[in-house]
Amino acid sequence: MEETRTKTFPVKPKLKTKPRTQQQTPESKYWSSFKTQQIPKQFPIHSITYSPTPPHSFVAANSTSLHIFNSKTLSETSQITSFTDTVACSSFRNDGRLLAASDLSGLIQVYDFNERRRLRRLKSHTRPVRFVHYPRHDKLHLISGGDDALVKYWDVAEATQIHQFNGHKDYVRCGDSSPVNSDTFVTGSYDHIVKLWDVRVRDSSKSAMDFNHGCPVEDVVFLPSGGMIATAGGNSVKLWDIIGGGKLLYSMESHNKTVTSICVGKIGKDSGDESNQYRILSVGLDGYFKVFDYGSMKVTHSMRFPAPLVSLSYSPDCSTRVIGASNGMIYASKRKVKVDENEKQIVASEGSSIWRIRPLESTEKKVLKTTDFRYFQRGQGEKPSEGDYLVMRPKKVKLAAHDKLLNKFRHGDALVCVLEGKNPGHVVAVMEELVSRKKLLRCVSDLDLEKLELLLAFLHKYCTVPKYSSLLMGLANKVIEMRAEDIRASETLKKHIRNLKSTVEAEIRIQQSLQEIQGIISPLLRIAGRR
Repeated sequence: MEETRTKTFPVKPKLKTKPRTQQQTPESKYWSSFKTQQIPKQFPIHSITYSPTPPHSFVAANSTSLHIFNSKTLSETSQITSFTDTVACSSFRNDGRLLAASDLSGLIQVYDFNERRRLRRLKSHTRPVRFVHYPRHDKLHLISGGDDALVKYWDVAEATQIHQFNGHKDYVRCGDSSPVNSDTFVTGSYDHIVKLWDVRVRDSSKSAMDFNHGCPVEDVVFLPSGGMIATAGGNSVKLWDIIGGGKLLYSMESHNKTVTSICVGKIGKDSGDESNQYRILSVGLDGYFKVFDYGSMKVTHSMRFPAPLVSLSYSPDCSTRVIGASNGMIYASKRKVKVDENEKQIVASEGSSIWRIRPLESTEKKVLKTTDFRYFQRGQGEKPSEGDYLVMRPKKVKLAAHDKLLNKFRHGDALVCVLEGKNPGHVVAVMEELVSRKKLLRCVSDLDLEKLELLLAFLHKYCTVPKYSSLLMGLANKVIEMRAEDIRASETLKKHIRNLKSTVEAEIRIQQSLQEIQGIISPLLRIAGRR
């Protein structure tokens, strides 16, 4: 038998429970790779905006000032403090040179972002201005909306209002411009309606298209194609088809409370199937950050934060993500980006020209000699290329003591050995192997009183564990039936049997209580499901 045996394998348990947490998907690992840094402030962060040009600085609106941060170091570089009331929103021009911001006094101000100098003051709204936005392909105009239910279209150079749209019946809270047409934009209001406007149509109350979200609209964004929009309000994010006449495509309702902000983010992978895919990112008052794949219509990642979230933004270079909370905390997350070898050499050369004290050492590889230890280790770290034929060395199987005993067909010794090891998974695995060999009951009948005491102690401890109970409960009955005379003759074994009996009775009482609770809850769940 030993000569014909070619392979031996260690005994492993077959009774495995499913893990509580599901295995992470590649996309979930990608979003989890962002390392979060907390930046505390005193007031809620109502708005976060990224510059569209490198190095993609971001601006956070906090109380009566705008805080400007470096997206590489996540450190604050400067502030703009010339506001008399709380800043509600900010927006960059498509070249990143101008920054527009609005506050609750109804004033809109335009700044030179590089010099932090105010250029224009736009005053026409009579109530707080909650939304201001530069069209994506237009450097001359500006869109704004506020609590006066008005949407205004501005000429920034002349600091004058060109047109006013009067279609909304409640506070205008959000908006976005089309990525393919600078003349169209959307606005969302607390009247539950999202309106698509065209500045070429001069009828102030006539919108090109209306979408009823069903709840007060907190945010709205265009998707990159320009033919779809996403709206956020209540606990849902909805997708609408503009080209199809305003058809509702999908409603994502994974948040438990109001969704406060959404944006579109791109998967920042350099290659692969996901390199050019976009996702809808959303945050809500339930403290959750969620990633929604609108290609497959499912949530691909979810993350919980310890405070209600009110604002969100994602950098154009896919390297940083910033979330603002209602308690004033900024959760800035940065992802490590791989640097090319050429860039490393450039950075190294630039750094060495400033900090180098001694000349660089020669980069030529040393010729290995037989006296070097590395001579005998050469080639072990090399990775094979596509044309190489790889010969794998078979891995040696390490067998435990009970596996070696099983290979020698010493079944009783294997059972005693694994019982002394006190590893329940290994014990059950050996028992399953003995069952398959039809030797378990024979081993139990051959155990002396001392070893039988070990077996009864194991059964008392693990017979009610769900993943082992199906095997151990049946074995316990057989042990008591086969060794009844020995148990009656020993006080120690009687004690183990009493303990085993009390454990089983306690488990039965627990199961009965759970069934009573289930009988109470199940009718309530059926009633709730009908509603």
